[in-house]
Amino acid sequence: MSYRDIAVVLVVLLTLPSSFRRPFIGLLVFSWLAYMRPQDLCWGMARTMRLSFVVGLAMVVGWWANERGSRRFATWDFRSHAMLALGMLVAVSYAFATTHDEYTNSYFFEYLKIIAIALFTSGQVDSRQRLRAILWTIALSLGFFGIKGGLFGLLTGGAKIMRGPGGMLEDNNDFALALVMNVPLLWYLGVSERTKPFVLRATQVAAFLTVVTIVLTQSRGGFLALCTTGLWIAWRSGKLIRALGVLLLLGAIFPLVAPQDVLDRLSTIGNTKESSANARFTAWATALRMIQDNPVLGVGMRNFKTRYPDYADAQSIRANSSYVAHNSYLQIWAESGTIAFVVYLALLLSVFVVCRRVYRIGRSRPDLAWIADYARMMEATTIGFLVGAFFLNRGHFDLVYHWLSLVTALAAVAFGVYAKAPVTAVAKAGRRAIAVRWRSPTAGSAAVAGWRRPGRWR
Repeated sequence: MSYRDIAVVLVVLLTLPSSFRRPFIGLLVFSWLAYMRPQDLCWGMARTMRLSFVVGLAMVVGWWANERGSRRFATWDFRSHAMLALGMLVAVSYAFATTHDEYTNSYFFEYLKIIAIALFTSGQVDSRQRLRAILWTIALSLGFFGIKGGLFGLLTGGAKIMRGPGGMLEDNNDFALALVMNVPLLWYLGVSERTKPFVLRATQVAAFLTVVTIVLTQSRGGFLALCTTGLWIAWRSGKLIRALGVLLLLGAIFPLVAPQDVLDRLSTIGNTKESSANARFTAWATALRMIQDNPVLGVGMRNFKTRYPDYADAQSIRANSSYVAHNSYLQIWAESGTIAFVVYLALLLSVFVVCRRVYRIGRSRPDLAWIADYARMMEATTIGFLVGAFFLNRGHFDLVYHWLSLVTALAAVAFGVYAKAPVTAVAKAGRRAIAVRWRSPTAGSAAVAGWRRPGRWR
Protein backbone atom coordinates (compact mmCIF):
# COMPACT_ATOMS: atom_id res chain seq x y z
CA MET A 1 0.00 0.00 0.00
CA SER A 2 1.44 3.37 -1.04
CA TYR A 3 1.56 6.61 0.91
CA ARG A 4 -1.19 7.94 -1.33
CA ASP A 5 -3.48 5.10 -0.33
CA ILE A 6 -2.78 5.71 3.34
CA ALA A 7 -3.36 9.47 2.98
CA VAL A 8 -6.68 9.12 1.14
CA VAL A 9 -8.05 6.43 3.46
CA LEU A 10 -6.99 8.42 6.55
CA VAL A 11 -8.68 11.59 5.27
CA VAL A 12 -11.92 9.70 4.71
CA LEU A 13 -11.77 7.89 8.07
CA LEU A 14 -10.91 11.06 10.00
CA THR A 15 -13.82 12.95 8.44
CA LEU A 16 -16.40 10.21 9.11
CA PRO A 17 -17.30 11.49 12.63
CA SER A 18 -17.80 15.00 11.22
CA SER A 19 -19.80 13.57 8.33
CA PHE A 20 -22.12 11.93 10.85
CA ARG A 21 -22.46 14.97 13.14
CA ARG A 22 -22.67 17.48 10.28
CA PRO A 23 -23.90 15.76 7.12
CA PHE A 24 -22.94 18.74 4.96
CA ILE A 25 -19.28 17.99 5.72
CA GLY A 26 -19.92 14.48 4.45
CA LEU A 27 -21.49 15.93 1.31
CA LEU A 28 -18.34 17.95 0.62
CA VAL A 29 -16.15 14.87 1.12
CA PHE A 30 -18.48 12.83 -1.08
CA SER A 31 -18.24 15.46 -3.84
CA TRP A 32 -14.45 15.48 -3.54
CA LEU A 33 -14.35 11.72 -3.95
CA ALA A 34 -16.79 11.84 -6.88
CA TYR A 35 -15.13 14.56 -8.96
CA MET A 36 -11.47 14.67 -8.02
CA ARG A 37 -11.45 10.91 -7.46
CA PRO A 38 -8.31 10.80 -5.30
CA GLN A 39 -8.81 7.05 -4.91
CA ASP A 40 -8.03 6.61 -8.61
CA LEU A 41 -4.75 8.45 -8.14
CA CYS A 42 -3.62 5.68 -5.80
CA TRP A 43 -2.03 2.33 -6.68
CA GLY A 44 -3.17 0.08 -3.83
CA MET A 45 -6.26 -0.85 -1.88
CA ALA A 46 -7.80 2.65 -1.97
CA ARG A 47 -8.64 2.12 -5.64
CA THR A 48 -11.04 -0.72 -4.82
CA MET A 49 -12.43 0.46 -1.48
CA ARG A 50 -15.98 1.84 -1.54
CA LEU A 51 -15.05 5.10 0.12
CA SER A 52 -17.93 7.09 -1.40
CA PHE A 53 -20.43 4.54 -0.12
CA VAL A 54 -19.03 4.76 3.41
CA VAL A 55 -19.13 8.57 3.41
CA GLY A 56 -22.62 8.61 1.86
CA LEU A 57 -23.92 6.19 4.46
CA ALA A 58 -22.41 8.24 7.31
CA MET A 59 -23.95 11.52 6.12
CA VAL A 60 -27.44 10.10 5.45
CA VAL A 61 -27.55 8.24 8.80
CA GLY A 62 -26.19 11.40 10.41
CA TRP A 63 -29.02 13.44 8.92
CA TRP A 64 -31.55 10.91 10.25
CA ALA A 65 -30.01 10.99 13.71
CA ASN A 66 -29.18 14.68 14.05
CA GLU A 67 -31.08 16.82 11.55
CA ARG A 68 -34.29 15.00 10.68
CA GLY A 69 -36.51 17.44 12.57
CA SER A 70 -34.64 20.62 11.65
CA ARG A 71 -33.58 20.15 8.01
CA ARG A 72 -35.53 18.42 5.26
CA PHE A 73 -34.01 15.57 3.29
CA ALA A 74 -34.69 17.47 0.07
CA THR A 75 -35.99 20.84 -1.09
CA TRP A 76 -39.06 19.98 -3.13
CA ASP A 77 -39.56 22.04 -6.27
CA PHE A 78 -40.16 21.13 -9.91
CA ARG A 79 -36.66 19.70 -10.43
CA SER A 80 -36.79 17.58 -7.29
CA HIS A 81 -40.19 16.14 -8.18
CA ALA A 82 -39.09 15.61 -11.80
CA MET A 83 -35.92 13.77 -10.72
CA LEU A 84 -37.96 11.55 -8.42
CA ALA A 85 -40.49 10.90 -11.20
CA LEU A 86 -37.71 10.13 -13.67
CA GLY A 87 -36.14 7.68 -11.23
CA MET A 88 -39.49 5.93 -10.80
CA LEU A 89 -40.05 5.77 -14.57
CA VAL A 90 -36.58 4.30 -15.10
CA ALA A 91 -37.27 1.76 -12.35
CA VAL A 92 -40.60 0.68 -13.87
CA SER A 93 -39.01 0.40 -17.30
CA TYR A 94 -36.14 -1.62 -15.90
CA ALA A 95 -38.54 -3.97 -14.09
CA PHE A 96 -40.08 -4.96 -17.43
CA ALA A 97 -36.74 -5.25 -19.28
CA THR A 98 -35.66 -8.56 -20.75
CA THR A 99 -32.12 -8.51 -19.33
CA HIS A 100 -31.22 -8.26 -15.65
CA ASP A 101 -27.61 -9.19 -15.02
CA GLU A 102 -24.67 -7.91 -13.00
CA TYR A 103 -23.90 -5.24 -15.61
CA THR A 104 -27.41 -3.80 -15.81
CA ASN A 105 -28.11 -4.18 -12.08
CA SER A 106 -24.97 -2.28 -11.10
CA TYR A 107 -25.86 0.63 -13.37
CA PHE A 108 -29.46 0.68 -12.16
CA PHE A 109 -28.58 0.84 -8.47
CA GLU A 110 -25.85 3.38 -9.21
CA TYR A 111 -28.49 5.55 -10.88
CA LEU A 112 -30.79 5.30 -7.87
CA LYS A 113 -27.86 6.40 -5.69
CA ILE A 114 -27.26 9.39 -7.98
CA ILE A 115 -30.89 10.48 -7.65
CA ALA A 116 -30.83 10.04 -3.86
CA ILE A 117 -27.62 12.07 -3.46
CA ALA A 118 -28.97 14.82 -5.73
CA LEU A 119 -32.14 15.12 -3.64
CA PHE A 120 -30.11 15.05 -0.44
CA THR A 121 -27.92 17.85 -1.78
CA SER A 122 -30.91 20.10 -2.42
CA GLY A 123 -31.87 19.76 1.24
CA GLN A 124 -28.40 20.27 2.68
CA VAL A 125 -27.44 23.33 0.63
CA ASP A 126 -29.75 25.89 2.23
CA SER A 127 -27.54 28.97 2.65
CA ARG A 128 -25.19 31.09 0.61
CA GLN A 129 -22.20 29.80 2.58
CA ARG A 130 -23.08 26.17 1.91
CA LEU A 131 -23.80 26.83 -1.76
CA ARG A 132 -20.48 28.62 -2.16
CA ALA A 133 -18.62 25.82 -0.36
CA ILE A 134 -19.97 22.98 -2.51
CA LEU A 135 -19.55 24.92 -5.76
CA TRP A 136 -15.90 25.63 -4.93
CA THR A 137 -15.42 21.97 -3.98
CA ILE A 138 -16.69 20.79 -7.36
CA ALA A 139 -14.83 23.52 -9.26
CA LEU A 140 -11.50 22.80 -7.59
CA SER A 141 -11.91 19.01 -7.83
CA LEU A 142 -12.48 19.11 -11.59
CA GLY A 143 -10.15 22.08 -11.92
CA PHE A 144 -7.31 19.96 -10.57
CA PHE A 145 -7.43 17.80 -13.70
CA GLY A 146 -8.05 20.77 -15.96
CA ILE A 147 -4.95 22.54 -14.64
CA LYS A 148 -2.86 19.38 -14.55
CA GLY A 149 -3.81 18.37 -18.08
CA GLY A 150 -3.34 21.89 -19.43
CA LEU A 151 0.15 22.22 -17.97
CA PHE A 152 1.03 18.74 -19.22
CA GLY A 153 -0.13 19.64 -22.70
CA LEU A 154 1.76 22.92 -22.80
CA LEU A 155 4.97 21.35 -21.49
CA THR A 156 4.84 18.38 -23.88
CA GLY A 157 3.77 20.29 -26.94
CA GLY A 158 0.22 18.93 -27.03
CA ALA A 159 0.36 15.27 -26.01
CA LYS A 160 -3.08 13.63 -26.28
CA ILE A 161 -4.98 13.03 -23.05
CA MET A 162 -6.47 9.55 -23.46
CA ARG A 163 -8.68 9.24 -20.39
CA GLY A 164 -10.09 10.88 -17.29
CA PRO A 165 -9.46 10.05 -13.63
CA GLY A 166 -11.98 7.20 -13.34
CA GLY A 167 -15.60 6.32 -12.67
CA MET A 168 -18.02 8.17 -14.93
CA LEU A 169 -15.13 10.45 -15.95
CA GLU A 170 -12.85 7.68 -17.22
CA ASP A 171 -13.69 7.91 -20.91
CA ASN A 172 -12.00 10.87 -22.61
CA ASN A 173 -15.33 12.09 -24.05
CA ASP A 174 -17.04 12.04 -20.65
CA PHE A 175 -13.99 13.67 -19.11
CA ALA A 176 -14.11 16.46 -21.72
CA LEU A 177 -17.83 17.00 -21.06
CA ALA A 178 -17.28 17.35 -17.30
CA LEU A 179 -14.48 19.86 -17.89
CA VAL A 180 -16.66 21.86 -20.30
CA MET A 181 -19.27 22.09 -17.54
CA ASN A 182 -16.55 23.23 -15.15
CA VAL A 183 -15.32 26.15 -17.30
CA PRO A 184 -18.34 28.39 -16.48
CA LEU A 185 -18.12 27.24 -12.88
CA LEU A 186 -14.54 28.48 -12.61
CA TRP A 187 -15.27 31.66 -14.54
CA TYR A 188 -18.33 32.84 -12.63
CA LEU A 189 -17.05 31.80 -9.21
CA GLY A 190 -14.07 34.07 -9.85
CA VAL A 191 -16.34 36.89 -11.00
CA SER A 192 -18.54 36.53 -7.91
CA GLU A 193 -15.55 37.08 -5.58
CA ARG A 194 -15.55 40.80 -6.33
CA THR A 195 -13.50 41.84 -3.32
CA LYS A 196 -10.70 39.39 -4.18
CA PRO A 197 -9.19 40.23 -7.59
CA PHE A 198 -6.47 37.59 -7.18
CA VAL A 199 -9.19 34.91 -7.06
CA LEU A 200 -10.57 36.10 -10.40
CA ARG A 201 -7.10 35.97 -11.96
CA ALA A 202 -6.51 32.46 -10.59
CA THR A 203 -9.83 31.14 -11.89
CA GLN A 204 -9.20 32.72 -15.30
CA VAL A 205 -5.87 30.90 -15.53
CA ALA A 206 -7.53 27.67 -14.38
CA ALA A 207 -10.28 28.09 -16.98
CA PHE A 208 -7.69 28.66 -19.74
CA LEU A 209 -5.73 25.54 -18.78
CA THR A 210 -8.98 23.58 -18.59
CA VAL A 211 -9.78 24.66 -22.16
CA VAL A 212 -6.35 23.36 -23.22
CA THR A 213 -7.11 20.04 -21.56
CA ILE A 214 -10.50 19.77 -23.30
CA VAL A 215 -8.87 20.35 -26.68
CA LEU A 216 -6.19 17.74 -25.98
CA THR A 217 -8.77 15.06 -25.20
CA GLN A 218 -9.60 15.30 -28.92
CA SER A 219 -13.26 14.87 -28.06
CA ARG A 220 -15.20 16.44 -30.90
CA GLY A 221 -18.41 16.52 -28.88
CA GLY A 222 -16.51 18.20 -26.06
CA PHE A 223 -15.05 20.77 -28.47
CA LEU A 224 -18.48 21.65 -29.88
CA ALA A 225 -19.87 21.95 -26.35
CA LEU A 226 -16.94 24.19 -25.40
CA CYS A 227 -17.51 26.50 -28.37
CA THR A 228 -21.23 26.77 -27.61
CA THR A 229 -20.55 27.47 -23.95
CA GLY A 230 -18.07 30.20 -24.85
CA LEU A 231 -20.60 31.87 -27.16
CA TRP A 232 -23.28 31.64 -24.46
CA ILE A 233 -21.02 33.28 -21.86
CA ALA A 234 -20.18 36.02 -24.38
CA TRP A 235 -23.87 36.63 -25.09
CA ARG A 236 -24.74 36.82 -21.40
CA SER A 237 -21.72 38.97 -20.49
CA GLY A 238 -23.38 42.30 -21.27
CA LYS A 239 -20.29 43.13 -23.35
CA LEU A 240 -21.15 41.11 -26.42
CA ILE A 241 -19.03 42.98 -28.98
CA ARG A 242 -15.89 42.87 -26.84
CA ALA A 243 -16.45 39.21 -25.91
CA LEU A 244 -17.00 38.19 -29.52
CA GLY A 245 -13.84 40.05 -30.50
CA VAL A 246 -11.85 38.03 -27.98
CA LEU A 247 -13.41 34.77 -29.19
CA LEU A 248 -12.68 35.61 -32.83
CA LEU A 249 -9.07 36.40 -31.94
CA LEU A 250 -8.71 33.08 -30.14
CA GLY A 251 -10.34 31.32 -33.08
CA ALA A 252 -7.80 32.87 -35.45
CA ILE A 253 -4.86 31.90 -33.24
CA PHE A 254 -6.07 28.35 -32.56
CA PRO A 255 -5.03 26.76 -35.91
CA LEU A 256 -1.57 28.28 -35.50
CA VAL A 257 -0.85 26.81 -32.06
CA ALA A 258 -2.94 23.61 -31.90
CA PRO A 259 -1.14 20.27 -32.52
CA GLN A 260 -1.69 18.85 -35.98
CA ASP A 261 -3.35 15.66 -34.72
CA VAL A 262 -5.91 17.80 -32.89
CA LEU A 263 -6.62 19.79 -36.06
CA ASP A 264 -6.90 16.57 -38.06
CA ARG A 265 -9.34 15.15 -35.54
CA LEU A 266 -11.50 18.28 -35.42
CA SER A 267 -11.53 18.53 -39.21
CA THR A 268 -13.62 15.33 -39.32
CA ILE A 269 -16.53 16.92 -37.42
CA GLY A 270 -18.46 17.59 -40.61
CA ASN A 271 -17.39 14.40 -42.38
CA THR A 272 -20.41 12.10 -42.48
CA LYS A 273 -18.36 9.29 -44.04
CA GLU A 274 -15.91 9.11 -41.12
CA SER A 275 -16.18 5.84 -39.16
CA SER A 276 -17.13 7.43 -35.83
CA ALA A 277 -19.83 9.55 -37.48
CA ASN A 278 -21.17 6.49 -39.28
CA ALA A 279 -21.32 4.59 -35.99
CA ARG A 280 -23.36 7.41 -34.47
CA PHE A 281 -25.80 7.56 -37.36
CA THR A 282 -26.24 3.80 -37.19
CA ALA A 283 -26.78 3.90 -33.42
CA TRP A 284 -29.30 6.75 -33.74
CA ALA A 285 -31.26 4.88 -36.40
CA THR A 286 -31.26 1.77 -34.22
CA ALA A 287 -32.42 3.79 -31.20
CA LEU A 288 -35.31 5.24 -33.22
CA ARG A 289 -36.42 1.74 -34.19
CA MET A 290 -36.33 0.73 -30.51
CA ILE A 291 -38.43 3.78 -29.65
CA GLN A 292 -40.95 2.99 -32.35
CA ASP A 293 -41.33 -0.57 -31.09
CA ASN A 294 -41.24 0.31 -27.35
CA PRO A 295 -42.73 3.82 -27.06
CA VAL A 296 -44.07 3.61 -23.50
CA LEU A 297 -41.51 1.79 -21.34
CA GLY A 298 -38.50 1.48 -23.64
CA VAL A 299 -36.22 -1.54 -23.61
CA GLY A 300 -34.97 -1.00 -20.05
CA MET A 301 -31.96 0.72 -18.53
CA ARG A 302 -28.68 -0.53 -20.07
CA ASN A 303 -30.65 -2.97 -22.23
CA PHE A 304 -29.74 -0.99 -25.34
CA LYS A 305 -26.61 -3.13 -25.67
CA THR A 306 -28.36 -6.48 -25.41
CA ARG A 307 -31.33 -5.46 -27.58
CA TYR A 308 -29.16 -3.82 -30.26
CA PRO A 309 -28.98 -6.95 -32.48
CA ASP A 310 -32.78 -7.13 -32.52
CA TYR A 311 -33.10 -3.73 -34.19
CA ALA A 312 -29.87 -3.20 -36.16
CA ASP A 313 -29.05 -4.56 -39.58
CA ALA A 314 -26.51 -7.38 -39.91
CA GLN A 315 -23.82 -5.15 -41.42
CA SER A 316 -23.88 -2.70 -38.53
CA ILE A 317 -23.78 -5.55 -36.02
CA ARG A 318 -20.56 -6.84 -37.57
CA ALA A 319 -19.01 -3.37 -37.81
CA ASN A 320 -20.04 -2.03 -34.42
CA SER A 321 -19.11 -3.55 -31.07
CA SER A 322 -19.91 -0.69 -28.68
CA TYR A 323 -23.73 -0.88 -28.97
CA VAL A 324 -24.55 2.41 -27.27
CA ALA A 325 -26.91 5.19 -28.37
CA HIS A 326 -24.17 7.85 -28.70
CA ASN A 327 -26.83 10.38 -27.69
CA SER A 328 -28.10 11.00 -24.16
CA TYR A 329 -31.59 11.98 -25.28
CA LEU A 330 -32.08 8.92 -27.47
CA GLN A 331 -30.54 6.82 -24.70
CA ILE A 332 -33.20 7.93 -22.21
CA TRP A 333 -35.97 7.65 -24.81
CA ALA A 334 -35.02 4.20 -26.12
CA GLU A 335 -34.25 2.68 -22.71
CA SER A 336 -36.96 4.25 -20.54
CA GLY A 337 -39.78 5.35 -22.82
CA THR A 338 -41.44 8.51 -24.09
CA ILE A 339 -42.76 9.76 -20.75
CA ALA A 340 -39.29 9.49 -19.20
CA PHE A 341 -37.83 11.33 -22.21
CA VAL A 342 -40.31 14.22 -21.81
CA VAL A 343 -39.60 14.45 -18.07
CA TYR A 344 -35.85 14.43 -18.77
CA LEU A 345 -36.13 17.28 -21.28
CA ALA A 346 -38.38 19.29 -18.98
CA LEU A 347 -35.91 18.75 -16.15
CA LEU A 348 -33.02 20.18 -18.17
CA LEU A 349 -34.94 23.06 -19.73
CA SER A 350 -36.40 24.12 -16.38
CA VAL A 351 -32.94 25.40 -15.46
CA PHE A 352 -33.36 28.36 -17.80
CA VAL A 353 -36.80 29.21 -16.45
CA VAL A 354 -35.74 29.33 -12.82
CA CYS A 355 -32.39 30.98 -13.55
CA ARG A 356 -34.14 33.80 -15.37
CA ARG A 357 -36.20 34.42 -12.25
CA VAL A 358 -33.23 34.12 -9.93
CA TYR A 359 -31.24 36.49 -12.13
CA ARG A 360 -33.88 39.18 -11.56
CA ILE A 361 -33.31 38.90 -7.83
CA GLY A 362 -29.57 39.33 -8.29
CA ARG A 363 -30.07 42.44 -10.39
CA SER A 364 -32.53 43.99 -7.95
CA ARG A 365 -29.91 45.01 -5.38
CA PRO A 366 -26.13 45.52 -5.50
CA ASP A 367 -25.60 43.31 -2.44
CA LEU A 368 -27.23 40.39 -4.29
CA ALA A 369 -25.03 40.57 -7.40
CA TRP A 370 -23.56 37.16 -6.55
CA ILE A 371 -26.99 35.62 -7.15
CA ALA A 372 -26.99 36.97 -10.71
CA ASP A 373 -23.49 35.55 -11.26
CA TYR A 374 -24.57 32.13 -10.00
CA ALA A 375 -27.69 32.17 -12.20
CA ARG A 376 -25.58 32.86 -15.29
CA MET A 377 -23.17 30.12 -14.22
CA MET A 378 -25.99 27.57 -13.93
CA GLU A 379 -27.24 28.47 -17.40
CA ALA A 380 -23.83 28.26 -19.10
CA THR A 381 -22.95 24.95 -17.47
CA THR A 382 -26.28 23.46 -18.52
CA ILE A 383 -25.76 24.68 -22.09
CA GLY A 384 -22.43 22.83 -22.14
CA PHE A 385 -24.15 19.60 -21.14
CA LEU A 386 -27.08 20.03 -23.52
CA VAL A 387 -24.72 20.28 -26.50
CA GLY A 388 -22.23 17.63 -25.37
CA ALA A 389 -24.99 15.18 -24.46
CA PHE A 390 -26.15 15.16 -28.07
CA PHE A 391 -23.04 13.15 -29.00
CA LEU A 392 -22.43 11.15 -25.81
CA ASN A 393 -24.19 8.34 -23.98
CA ARG A 394 -24.56 10.27 -20.73
CA GLY A 395 -28.24 10.28 -19.83
CA HIS A 396 -27.34 9.12 -16.31
CA PHE A 397 -24.30 11.39 -15.77
CA ASP A 398 -23.98 11.97 -12.02
CA LEU A 399 -22.62 15.52 -12.36
CA VAL A 400 -25.75 16.65 -14.23
CA TYR A 401 -28.17 15.44 -11.58
CA HIS A 402 -26.01 16.92 -8.86
CA TRP A 403 -25.99 20.16 -10.81
CA LEU A 404 -29.78 20.19 -11.16
CA SER A 405 -30.07 19.85 -7.40
CA LEU A 406 -27.76 22.85 -6.98
CA VAL A 407 -30.05 24.86 -9.27
CA THR A 408 -32.86 24.02 -6.87
CA ALA A 409 -30.64 25.03 -3.95
CA LEU A 410 -29.73 28.35 -5.61
CA ALA A 411 -33.40 29.17 -6.20
CA ALA A 412 -34.31 28.35 -2.60
CA VAL A 413 -31.41 30.40 -1.21
CA ALA A 414 -32.12 33.34 -3.52
CA PHE A 415 -35.83 33.43 -2.66
CA GLY A 416 -35.00 33.08 1.04
CA VAL A 417 -32.40 35.86 1.06
CA TYR A 418 -34.67 38.21 -0.82
CA ALA A 419 -37.72 37.45 1.34
CA LYS A 420 -35.81 38.63 4.43
CA ALA A 421 -35.32 42.11 2.97
CA PRO A 422 -37.33 42.68 -0.21
CA VAL A 423 -36.18 46.21 -0.92
CA THR A 424 -37.24 47.54 -4.30
CA ALA A 425 -34.32 48.48 -6.51
CA VAL A 426 -33.81 52.15 -7.13
CA ALA A 427 -34.69 53.02 -10.69
CA LYS A 428 -31.74 54.27 -12.66
CA ALA A 429 -31.64 56.66 -15.57
CA GLY A 430 -32.94 54.95 -18.68
CA ARG A 431 -34.25 51.99 -16.68
CA ARG A 432 -37.49 51.36 -14.87
CA ALA A 433 -38.07 49.36 -11.71
CA ILE A 434 -40.76 46.75 -11.94
CA ALA A 435 -42.09 44.16 -9.53
CA VAL A 436 -42.71 40.57 -10.48
CA ARG A 437 -44.14 37.71 -8.46
CA TRP A 438 -43.57 33.97 -8.48
CA ARG A 439 -43.80 31.11 -6.08
CA SER A 440 -40.78 30.33 -3.96
CA PRO A 441 -40.02 26.67 -3.20
CA THR A 442 -39.43 27.61 0.40
CA ALA A 443 -41.60 30.55 1.35
CA GLY A 444 -44.71 30.73 -0.80
CA SER A 445 -45.06 33.90 -2.85
CA ALA A 446 -42.65 36.78 -2.66
CA ALA A 447 -42.68 40.08 -4.46
CA VAL A 448 -39.36 40.42 -6.17
CA ALA A 449 -38.20 43.64 -7.70
CA GLY A 450 -35.81 43.84 -10.58
CA TRP A 451 -34.88 46.31 -13.23
CA ARG A 452 -34.58 45.98 -16.93
CA ARG A 453 -34.06 48.05 -19.98
CA PRO A 454 -37.29 48.61 -21.89
CA GLY A 455 -37.76 45.55 -24.04
CA ARG A 456 -36.51 42.40 -22.33
CA TRP A 457 -34.56 41.15 -19.36
CA ARG A 458 -30.79 41.00 -19.55
